[in-house]
Amino acid sequence: MEATAKTLPTIRQLPPNLINQIAAGEVIERPASVVKELLENSVDAGATRIEVSIVGGGTEMIRISDNGCGMTADQLPLALASHATSKLPTDEDLFHVSTLGFRGEALASIGSVSQLTIRSRTDSDDAGNEIQVRGGVIEPPQPCGCPVGTVMEVRNLFFNTPVRHRFLKTAQTEKGHIVEAFTRIALANSHIHFVLNNNDKPLYDLPVTERWSERIAAFFGGEIADALIPINSDDSQIHVQGYVCDPSVSRGNSRMQYLFLNSRHIRDRSLQHALGEAYRGLLMVGRHPVCFLRMSMPPELIDVNVHPTKLEVRFTDGGRVYSRLLQTLRHHFLTTDMTQRVGPAPVAPDADLTPAPRSELGMPVRAEQAHRQSVIEWARTGNSPAEVFVSPARGDDSGGGGSAMAPAPDAATRSIPSFGSVPGFQPFPGGGSPPMPHEAAPKPTTDSASDENVAPWDGPPAASPDDSVIDHPAVCHLGFQVHNRYLVTQDEKGMVVIDQHALHERVLYERVKTKVLESGQSLESQGLLVPEPVSMTPAERTAVLDHQDTLAQIGMEIAEFGGDTIVIRSYPAMLKNKPPADMLRTLMESVLGGGEKPEPIELLNHLLSTIACKAAVKAGDPLRPEEIRALLEQRDLYNDTHHCPHGRPTALFFSRDELDRMFGRLGPRARTSK
Repeated sequence: MEATAKTLPTIRQLPPNLINQIAAGEVIERPASVVKELLENSVDAGATRIEVSIVGGGTEMIRISDNGCGMTADQLPLALASHATSKLPTDEDLFHVSTLGFRGEALASIGSVSQLTIRSRTDSDDAGNEIQVRGGVIEPPQPCGCPVGTVMEVRNLFFNTPVRHRFLKTAQTEKGHIVEAFTRIALANSHIHFVLNNNDKPLYDLPVTERWSERIAAFFGGEIADALIPINSDDSQIHVQGYVCDPSVSRGNSRMQYLFLNSRHIRDRSLQHALGEAYRGLLMVGRHPVCFLRMSMPPELIDVNVHPTKLEVRFTDGGRVYSRLLQTLRHHFLTTDMTQRVGPAPVAPDADLTPAPRSELGMPVRAEQAHRQSVIEWARTGNSPAEVFVSPARGDDSGGGGSAMAPAPDAATRSIPSFGSVPGFQPFPGGGSPPMPHEAAPKPTTDSASDENVAPWDGPPAASPDDSVIDHPAVCHLGFQVHNRYLVTQDEKGMVVIDQHALHERVLYERVKTKVLESGQSLESQGLLVPEPVSMTPAERTAVLDHQDTLAQIGMEIAEFGGDTIVIRSYPAMLKNKPPADMLRTLMESVLGGGEKPEPIELLNHLLSTIACKAAVKAGDPLRPEEIRALLEQRDLYNDTHHCPHGRPTALFFSRDELDRMFGRLGPRARTSK
């Protein structure tokens, strides 16, 4: 059989116009890409006012005018040439990029797939010049009348590449993408006046402002503006400044995370992960934080030449940038009272907006000073009170160690895990706890026959000579239980309603986290007299065996048994009333349901929060007065007690002004009553 001769393909140089059309596929994806590239050019030109007008979602017309430095007649044809730019005077400048654009591809790519007209004039010229490009064909520049600056008009985008045109969405969808591109540039440059018109109707008119929060409010409204928390940190090279939103305002995706590096909007997975870690325990699962952060650092520490869209960057020391952002946010959260408030929080015009000082432990300085004094007194007297629910039993003036409180009869049928029930884990020597820095304990009860005989409230505080001014302690821990699930108490400025399960869960989580993550120890475990076999699917069995070491840190020892069965040899002591097999499956749900293999630290955090949730008191559990008091006392001694580890708020704060307003004590009606 005669072999068929193969014809060698001919290698040829692609024409410049085809090269530009291929490059346009990377740089110009849709009309929003044109707006982004042209806006960046206007910002680099030093403009103080930029106006954008679009028609038909940008496919019919895009016009961007600015009052920047402009271009001369001989510069116009060169600006349209491929890889021609004024932003890299030398080769070394590629590693010290300080402008938004630098690749010299945008105008050539846009001109190859549209009908482009450029009018420009410099301050030193008496008249401007105009140049037109039709599908990559450049016409000679002509004189024209125009103000100082540049006007770029793009019509019939993708008219000569019908395949690309067919992939465009509706005009409304494309307009949405343009608004997003406009938002990113306008947010990063609040010192520039921006205007956006759609079909000859104004959408945005954003004057210059020195307060970045005003520019944010103009785009995202009052809900976001009212929840902004200012952030500012500087370590001489990495400066982080801007706003994050209160955890009560979140989104189901990360699109509301605006990160700007040297005025350039970027997307970086490591920085988004740092945001998530900073908000860990403050947001519900599946929710994402909202932020507007501006970072600045020397250009030589970053590489922006990663992708033609310039949306991705690389850091010389990514770990340092990650740590700076994470530490900045966590430090601010730890030093701010983030208890969720009900109703507006009125602030006097001359009020001090500086948050109350807090210690490194995250508790108010005033409370910590009192707490330290109590510890000194505790050490001096040698008292070693036994720890029950959270705090020691007190009310004995003999100076000896207090005994554990006897549980009420109805408590015998339920198990309320105590804060001291983690075997071998005591925060103070001697196995006890120091007295808490608060008011005297409630009156000791002599009749424990039933909970009905235990008064849940010691009565209102004694009246002050001037009943309009009552001097309360920093936190009043006399509280009572409502519906066996909420605790009601007060502080200096209002009333606080607390979810008992959420607060107990947070305190337990902080204690076990300190032990496991910071001290490097393992939770106390209880060996099973008879190891419990558990039948699992192959995927479940593999996941469990892959994380044996992490499970051992929380007190659960796992071993192979054979087939698809594993055995549990030991179990966390604080979960003694939970079936080991059910608890193991609950712990591993996140491993199998997450889609990706979690990092060990993430898995350990999840396991600890799950254990805290299972061990905490539940809604419906009645608490004795001393248990209520002890739980409230712990609120000041741990970090982030305003949210449970899963992001639910632990408390709602009603200010006294808000209560007065709700009861009609503020306003005209207040004059008719007392």
